[in-house]
Formats: sequence, structure tokens, C-alpha cells
Amino acid sequence: MELGWSVLVDNKIRFGSHPSRPLGACGDPVTNRRFRKAYLAGEYVLLFFGLASIYAVLFRGTSPIPFLLVLGLAVVVYLLRSSGFDRASLWRPGTLWSQARSIAALWCLAAVCLSATVAFLRPGLLFAFPREDPLIWALVMVLYPLLSVYPQELIFRGFVFHRYATVFGEGARMVAASAVAFGFVHIAFGSWISVAMTIVGGWIFASRYRRTRSLFTVSVEHALYGMLVFTVGLGQYFYHGAAGA
Repeated sequence: MELGWSVLVDNKIRFGSHPSRPLGACGDPVTNRRFRKAYLAGEYVLLFFGLASIYAVLFRGTSPIPFLLVLGLAVVVYLLRSSGFDRASLWRPGTLWSQARSIAALWCLAAVCLSATVAFLRPGLLFAFPREDPLIWALVMVLYPLLSVYPQELIFRGFVFHRYATVFGEGARMVAASAVAFGFVHIAFGSWISVAMTIVGGWIFASRYRRTRSLFTVSVEHALYGMLVFTVGLGQYFYHGAAGA
């Protein structure tokens, strides 16, 4: 009000433009940043926990693929229209080669651990999918990366890292936020096993994306783990028919 009154008494001063005075409360950049940060934090919770819970209740038992494809397309449009987004991160395949050894080593360790766990706890499931239904297994190996993996990476890495950088920064907190959101949405499959495993996987993928800024590289890694899970006998926890398993 004081600044507004000065406009009336001194035509040389414009409202909100005097260099020696702070902006009014509504235009305070610090206040605006805090408001935006709070807004984005609420949006993050609503999208990845609120709406995910609603989906789990209303659409449990239905395939998430159509939703993933629509959301993935919407995310691409949003990212391409967003200022400051590095469009090269949508692909950037060159980083795969520098990460290949690390990806392979971690994947081999996971393969041994998961195979041993299934063999010990549920031996009848080990390699049951490729053994009993090899054609469907082969089809899943081909279509899963295209229809499921890349859309997920668009959402949980590309979108989350860009949209919520104000809230979580670009370090470990962002990696954790991406991993937890990625894991929680798997509640739709009705199993704590799928949620727990995907939180771990989400941490791996988010850490990789943080280092490479390559959705191509992280999608390759994600696909390798997904194919491993389906192959060793844990796929029942990661498809819509597993609800309630």
C-alpha cells in the first residue's frame, strides 16, 4: 500500500518497480518460490500416491498398458513444451556404452540372487514361464520394453526429475522421490512384493538417470530387470492378473 500510495504522489515511481524497495507480498520472489515448492510437493503426493491409490481400487485387475501409453504421450508433450528441459535426455543412446559394464555387473548379481531366492522359496516357479509357455514369453520379451518400460521411464524419470526439481533438488532426495513413487504405484498389483522390489529397482534406475540423463540407457536397464523378473518366475507379481496374489 505504501508503494502504491507513492505512485499517486510521485508520478516518477511505478508500482513494484522501485529498485530500493522490495516487491509487495504477492510479488515477493521468495514467497512465490515457497508457494510453488509447496504446490509441487502437494501435486507430487496427489499424482503418485493419491491417484495411484484410486487406480488400485477402481481398476485393479485391468491392464495398466493403455494408461501408461496415454500418460507417456502426455508427458512427452509436456516435456517438449517445457522451457529448460533437455530434449536430448529423451534418447541420448551414446551413454549406454559407458554404463554397460556397470549395468551388466549389477544385473548379473541380481540374476543370481533372484534365481537363488525363487529356487529356495518357490522352486516350481523357477523358469516356469519360458518353459511352459515359450511363445507368450518371447512375445513379452519383445513388447514389454516398448509398451511398458519406456512410458514408465518417461513418467518416473523424465517427468519427475524435471517437474519436481524445485522440491527435491537433483541429488539423493530426487532419486528417493522417483524410486518411492515408482514403487508405490505398483500397489495396483495387490502385492507388497511388487512394491518392495520396484522401490529397489526405482532407486537403481533413478540413480542411473541422474548420472546419464538418458532415458534410452535407463530404459535398457529397466527392460533387462523386467525380463529377468518374468523369466525367473516372479512375473506373477508384475502383471494385472496378479492382483491379490
